[in-house]
Amino acid sequence: MGNILWLIVVVLVLGWLFGFFLFPAVGGIIHILLVIAVIMIVYKLLTGRRL
Repeated sequence: MGNILWLIVVVLVLGWLFGFFLFPAVGGIIHILLVIAVIMIVYKLLTGRRL
């Protein structure tokens, strides 16, 4: 399950980079999703729970 989380993070980072440089309007939406993913990872690391 942890590999899926990292896969989602990588896809969001790549999507954000492409969106930021190619499609600025879409980059904002992906940026919000990326922030949510980072918050989930930090929460997982702090609590030690498995998702």
